[in-house]
Amino acid sequence: MASDEERRAREALRKAARFGDDIDLEAYSEGSRELAPVGSLEELPEDTKTTLLDTGIVPSGKGRAGNFLLMDNSVVHSAVMGEGVELMPLSQALKVHDWLKDYVWKAVRPDTDKYTAETYLENADGYFIRALPGAKVRMPVQTCLLLKDRNTKQYVHNVLIAEEGSELEVVTGCTTSKGVEKGLHLGISEFFLRKSSKLTFTMIHNWSEVIGVRPRTDVVMDEGATYVNNYVALKPVRSIQTYPTAHMNGPDGVCRFNSVAVAHPGSVLDLGSRAILNAPGCRAELISRTITTGGTVIARGQLVGNSAGIKAHLECKGLILSEKGVQIAIPELEARVPDVEMTHEAAVGKIAQDQVEYLMSRGLNEEDAVGMIVRGFLDVGIRGIPEHLKAEIDRTLQETDVRRG
Repeated sequence: MASDEERRAREALRKAARFGDDIDLEAYSEGSRELAPVGSLEELPEDTKTTLLDTGIVPSGKGRAGNFLLMDNSVVHSAVMGEGVELMPLSQALKVHDWLKDYVWKAVRPDTDKYTAETYLENADGYFIRALPGAKVRMPVQTCLLLKDRNTKQYVHNVLIAEEGSELEVVTGCTTSKGVEKGLHLGISEFFLRKSSKLTFTMIHNWSEVIGVRPRTDVVMDEGATYVNNYVALKPVRSIQTYPTAHMNGPDGVCRFNSVAVAHPGSVLDLGSRAILNAPGCRAELISRTITTGGTVIARGQLVGNSAGIKAHLECKGLILSEKGVQIAIPELEARVPDVEMTHEAAVGKIAQDQVEYLMSRGLNEEDAVGMIVRGFLDVGIRGIPEHLKAEIDRTLQETDVRRG
């Protein structure tokens, strides 16, 4: 007999079929669940290792507390190198920890939309990461979600738990193998931060031009928890639709979302983040920096104040570097009680000519001046990105068409 969750998920799929949606799920084949595992990321082909490096993943694992690699729908590598952390496929973790069923599909509802519904019905695998109580995991855990075959649907379901008093950093790279031009990534992530824990989560998107990306992430935060989310998407992609939400349920929680993205010609980036402040003393900051060189950017942000004594700020700024580019900023503040402090700032426009002229007066040519302004605009203080990735980001910005329309 089908469970209530399964019935709701199937109803979500039926509704999407009746009313239509932006991506046809039937146009893609399910990715393989039987790819051969590897004992080390260094055993992968050279072009795959280069792809991992360009996404912030270090194949040697040096300076990392753990490695995880999902290719299509197969977990091909999972290893822990540090102390104080558990890392394994979610399917394995459900067998090891009977209590884990109380977390799975509790932050994200299976019937949220057709993407969550299909991921639920396909019993997707992904990573399970747990920082043990009181553990200060000094080196980051790195995970990679890679589309290997063309025209593939990748289902991912991740669960992360930061136990009381723990500290953890995770770097996730999402990418495609060389030559993969079409595919669909459906990624469900549920994060749980217990009392006084801290999680820094950095996601690097490095897809190809005809990939559809539909991540769905919810974060549940207890008293005194700190969550920092860094999101970077600089390469061409067909479309991204993401709106991670932090539920700040305990007093004195802190969360910050940093988003940096470039919409190339043909790309549609529907990006955003949301913080729901449910307890006194909570603090939240949503910072977005986006550029269009011909694509469309929808920059969303929402702060919901449900408790007195909270403070929150939302900032979305966008640059238009092409006559064909589109920037849409949608900041939302929602206060449901008195005695809240919530602010927002939104700005969309082109590079100021006086800034360019000033830098040119200091000896730079126009192209270099514009490039410096763009790089400074995208700097939101993301820390902990590997040096190779910093160089890759800088190169991407230098290669970006910054001619002003």
